[in-house]
Amino acid sequence: MLGIETSCDETGVGIVRGRTLLADAVASSVESHARFGGVVPEVASRAHLEAMVPTVHRACEQAGVALAEIDAVAVTAGPGLAGALLVGVAAAKAYALALDVPLYGVNHLAAHVCVDELEHGPLPEPCVALLVSGGHSSLLLVPDVAGDIRPLGQTLDDAAGEAFDKVARLLGLPFPGGPQIDRIARAGSGTAIAFPRGLTGSRDAPYDFSFSGLKTAVARWVEARQRVGEPVPVADVAASFQEAVTDVLTAKAVRACHEHGVDHLLIGGGVAANSRLRALAEQRCAAAGITLRAPRPGLCTDNGAMVAALGSRLVASGATPSTLDIPADSAMPVERVLA
Repeated sequence: MLGIETSCDETGVGIVRGRTLLADAVASSVESHARFGGVVPEVASRAHLEAMVPTVHRACEQAGVALAEIDAVAVTAGPGLAGALLVGVAAAKAYALALDVPLYGVNHLAAHVCVDELEHGPLPEPCVALLVSGGHSSLLLVPDVAGDIRPLGQTLDDAAGEAFDKVARLLGLPFPGGPQIDRIARAGSGTAIAFPRGLTGSRDAPYDFSFSGLKTAVARWVEARQRVGEPVPVADVAASFQEAVTDVLTAKAVRACHEHGVDHLLIGGGVAANSRLRALAEQRCAAAGITLRAPRPGLCTDNGAMVAALGSRLVASGATPSTLDIPADSAMPVERVLA
């Protein structure tokens, strides 16, 4: 199974056989976006055009597989940046047509859930999935990753990864902000500053997230220090902000497991590579008797392996392939696993 991922700024191509990962090639355009402080859709789309064919060739070389040996092609059909998705979908259609193999247009979020099967084997079903990235912060109940995914909660404003990027910019740290804050926070204290925890009141939605108010609180705290000429303790701000985000994410995820009678929690998405999120999730799951599953950091960020993994799972489940006229759907709902 050849998997193609182009939902944002990384051109990912993966090859799997069943649940065995053979290749995971990624070409990132993050350096092209760094000077803008965020992803520029048109720049990302052009980067995908340039990287697509070389990345497919590199994946085949890694796997020791010729293109003629590919049995099926899977591609992220959505959600994501419309222009970026179009590049991947068009490429996948071309490869599927040229190789005369089935095409599977898959959901990006479902792929983030399924990728863990490449590392830890079959997913326990049902499980709860916490997906956190630059574009998404979602809690999902997953009875069947190939066909039954139920949203429990999502972000109402900024996604967690988006908040990391904005706070990093506020602190003068380079883009992307998530890895920078994770690194700087190790020298600071997560309890130094009492930043707010959004949507944690008794009357708030139990599984939804909000990080916009936290971002504003950090900005006001930093501005107040600068106004009176006091130095900003960047490490403490980073650590306290990170603690506020991970505290809310893990608390709501564990609550969802308890209230739905599920004893396995999966975390995925780019922010799932954050060391504090992984540590706190492990600590809280252990205390609650919940088994935590987390792919290695390289499989948490966007990659083609996760798309190939979901495509392989769909084949195994007997799913009907997509037609060659499938669109790129930037707002593809998580309940729709296959386009």
